[in-house]
Amino acid sequence: MPQASALVPLWDRAAEWQRRLAMVEAARDFLYLSTFYIEHDAYGTEILAALRRAQRRGVAVSLLVDAFGQRLGGVLMTAAQRAALTRELDGLRADGGTVAVYAPAQRLQRLLGGGQHVKIQVSEAGEAIVGSSNLTKTSFEAWNEYAVAVRGPVVATLLDSLRAFGGVVSAAHVRRLSQTAAADPAPADLALDYWYCNPTLTQGWTGPFGWRGENAVTTRMIAMLDAAQTSARLTSFYFKPVAPLLDAVLRAARRGVLVEVFHSHRDALPATDLAWIAAAASYPRLLDAGVRIHEHRRGEHSKIVLIDDAWAAFGSYNFEDAAHDRLGELMLESRDARAVAPIRAIFDELRDDPDNVPVTRESFAALPAPVAARVTRYGRFKWWM
Repeated sequence: MPQASALVPLWDRAAEWQRRLAMVEAARDFLYLSTFYIEHDAYGTEILAALRRAQRRGVAVSLLVDAFGQRLGGVLMTAAQRAALTRELDGLRADGGTVAVYAPAQRLQRLLGGGQHVKIQVSEAGEAIVGSSNLTKTSFEAWNEYAVAVRGPVVATLLDSLRAFGGVVSAAHVRRLSQTAAADPAPADLALDYWYCNPTLTQGWTGPFGWRGENAVTTRMIAMLDAAQTSARLTSFYFKPVAPLLDAVLRAARRGVLVEVFHSHRDALPATDLAWIAAAASYPRLLDAGVRIHEHRRGEHSKIVLIDDAWAAFGSYNFEDAAHDRLGELMLESRDARAVAPIRAIFDELRDDPDNVPVTRESFAALPAPVAARVTRYGRFKWWM
């Protein structure tokens, strides 16, 4: 189990963004950054400009983006913005930076949205930022997101793991981070477990169709829920977990565990309501089991699990089928109060947030007829959404 010597919670959107920029500006040797997608907006252009400045001053910059994620994010941009983003990425390459675009090996995996969804940023200074945010205005001005900045031996582990998601990683840089952690006078006494999996690496030509392999992250999440005794609080973009994970949520609620789900309202994703429909299809089962559901009007994009107010996991894994069988994901887990206390405070804030709308049997039954009809018609296709 990797250890950390420090953990800084980054729930505040401006605080995370400034810490990301500060790391890039302070880098002198190497800088790695992975993301699902970059948007050509004020945030995407600012971080790319900072990366290019770093590369020009001699920093070895390595950027990893996901091919499917970038295509998906591309629908939010105009043709001119997509062309401008391509020029920026080509410019980073021309400056000597590494820009890797991950796509899985099998054609069917690519067609069905397989890829990597991890968000890791690390430099030679020995700090890593890990969380849920993409490099977009939406992540830093609209949706709720959660990240942490960590130091200590876990940082080398995080960087080394980028290889599993298509990253180009120098072994010398991993060793450098291990040496930095060993020289840190602060004790590495904060226990973190690091769970990650890229399911596309264990699939054949049929991709996720019929795949019965184990996803280590899903397995650990199920174990957390099965161990819950009093409470299980969960956040996700849209709550539509793979069947075994949904079953674990229902088991917990039916044995008397207080289960609370915080995810996004159907209006939080203007481009389509299909993700919400996939989540809403399970509302009757969840509500009948006693699960409390909250929908955030602006968007809940964090990925947090809090068990019995004493055990937390956080990272990139959404409660959805794609996180299980199509996307590389990660979660950090800890029982240390320094990691758990900030998350307890987040759930307290979410309960009091006026943008969180509770879902009840009555409110679900009162959905406008066209919306209810779409849930009935399309909810059965949850795996695709």
